Amino acid sequence: MSTDRTDRTDDVRAPHPDEPHSESTASKLNWLRAAVLGANDGVISTAGLVVGVAGANNDRQALLIAGLAGLVAGAFSMAAGEYISVSTQRDGEKALIEKEIWELREMPEEELEELTQIYQDKGLDRDLAEQVAAKLTEQDALAAHAEVELGIDPDELTNPWHAAWASMASFTVGALLPVLVIMLPAPINVYATFVAVVIMLAITGTVSARLTDAPLRPAVLRNVIGGSLAMAVTFLIGSAVGVGV
Repeated sequence: MSTDRTDRTDDVRAPHPDEPHSESTASKLNWLRAAVLGANDGVISTAGLVVGVAGANNDRQALLIAGLAGLVAGAFSMAAGEYISVSTQRDGEKALIEKEIWELREMPEEELEELTQIYQDKGLDRDLAEQVAAKLTEQDALAAHAEVELGIDPDELTNPWHAAWASMASFTVGALLPVLVIMLPAPINVYATFVAVVIMLAITGTVSARLTDAPLRPAVLRNVIGGSLAMAVTFLIGSAVGVGV
C-alpha cells in the first residue's frame, strides 16, 4: 500500500518533459530569446535601411555600403544592449543574494520563520511547513530562500556574454539576407527583398511563438505586418528624397 503511495508521489513530482524546471533551462531560453530577437531586428532594420536607400538611389555600390554599415553598427549595438541589460539583471540578482546571505547570518530565526510562513501561504499546515523549512534550511539555507523568495538559483545566474554573443551573431545572420538580396539587378531587387524579408519574418515569428508557447498566428502576423510597414515607409521616404534631390 505504501509502495503505491510512493509511486504516485514520484509521478506527481516528476517534471513534465515539455516544461522548464531548472535555472539552466531558463538561462538557455534567455539566450535563445536574445538570438531570435536579434535575427528579427537584423532583418527588419537592415531591410528598411537598404530599401530606403534603393528608393532614393538604386545603385549597387551605395546599397552595399549602406547594408554593410547597417549590419556592423546594428550587430554591435544589439550585443552592447543585451550585455548591459543582462549585466544589470545579474548585478541585481547578486545584490539580492548578498542581502539574503547577510539576513541568514544575522537573523537565522527570523529567516526560518519567514520560510515557514511562505510554505504556509502555499497551502501547507503549520507543522508540515515548519518541517519543510527546517529540512531545507539544514540542507542549503541560501538555496532554499533564494528559490522561494527571489526565484533565483545562486549557482545559475544569468550570463550577459551568452545573450550578447547570441544577439550579435543572430543579428548578423538576419541582416545578411536583405544585404545579399538587394544586390540583385534593379528594379527586381526591391521586390525580391520584400518577399525574402516577409518569409524570414514569418520564420522568426514562428520560432518566437514556439519558444514561448504563444499562439502562432498573432506572432507571425505581428512580425510580417511590422516589417512590411517598416520597409514600405522607408522606401517611400527614400523615393521622396530621391525625387527631391
